[in-house]
Amino acid sequence: MTIDTKPSASSSTSRSFATNLSQERIVLGIAIFLFVVFGITLPGFLDPQNIISLIQSVSILGILGIGMAITIIGRNIDLTVISVMAMSTAWVLYMIGNGTPVLTALLLGYLFVVAVGIIIGLLVAYAEIPAIFATLAMITAVYGFSRVALVDLDLAFLPESASWMRGFGGGYVLGIPVPVLAFAGVALIVHLFLKYTKLGTFVRMGGDNPLRARIAGVPTRPMIVFQYVLSASIAFFAGLLLATLVATMNTRIVNSTMVYDVILVVVLGGVVLSGGRGGVTNVIVGTILIGILLNGMTIMNVSYSIQNLIKGVMLLTAIVVDTYLNPRDEQTSQQGDI
Repeated sequence: MTIDTKPSASSSTSRSFATNLSQERIVLGIAIFLFVVFGITLPGFLDPQNIISLIQSVSILGILGIGMAITIIGRNIDLTVISVMAMSTAWVLYMIGNGTPVLTALLLGYLFVVAVGIIIGLLVAYAEIPAIFATLAMITAVYGFSRVALVDLDLAFLPESASWMRGFGGGYVLGIPVPVLAFAGVALIVHLFLKYTKLGTFVRMGGDNPLRARIAGVPTRPMIVFQYVLSASIAFFAGLLLATLVATMNTRIVNSTMVYDVILVVVLGGVVLSGGRGGVTNVIVGTILIGILLNGMTIMNVSYSIQNLIKGVMLLTAIVVDTYLNPRDEQTSQQGDI
């Protein structure tokens, strides 16, 4: 007796339908639904000033999410993005305020984030410390070192002498806020990088199957270091946008829940935690949904604690769904990075 092990057309269609629902399409659908509901029910939601504020805040979150996504696609994670963003940018503002030329301050700030990225990459790739623990420890290390050696301030302000920099984060081009254009630019560049460059292919290969990638000649360890340098660089860029938008950088943001918002937009959008799958579009739709949700809850005067509870439940649900749809393979379990 012969048993037909080939899946039927109907079962294949069902699985394909379920897969499509699990990706960014359903998240985008929910975002559109919430936008319509909030627009109808919440006074002021569709106010042009509110929409601009929403888009600007979403853009910063989305840029950070893209940096986080690069490391997750590479089968790692970077919890230091907020710490790197806040402390490097605050140091740059502090140096400018003390008379350091703007370009010199920017260069020193960038060298700082590159050094942080290299250190994290070495810890993960060569010392083989699980990424979640290495980056968790580096949050405190970056914050503590910066407060002791670089800038011992809770608030670093953009000095009047560099007020022209406000045009970077708070300006408009053809009526479009610069942060939105910056988000679009970063998204396009990273999309092209992941899809069409050899290094982008290496990131995906290393995330999908590290052993096979190594056998194929991919320099997996240096690529991990490279991922963290990219993530830190994008966080620095996001920090400059934020600082020039509001003319200050609050270093206490390091102790906020913002890093969970970044993880949420990445995972909710559909970037697979086990690595190798997902992309920029996933981050974009996740960012749109969370931006609309947070803005709506703010208008409804939902307390900060309740907002955190809702976001926590959403993050947990997204992780459970990701685990169900994309089971952890043996290599991921052995690496223990997430």
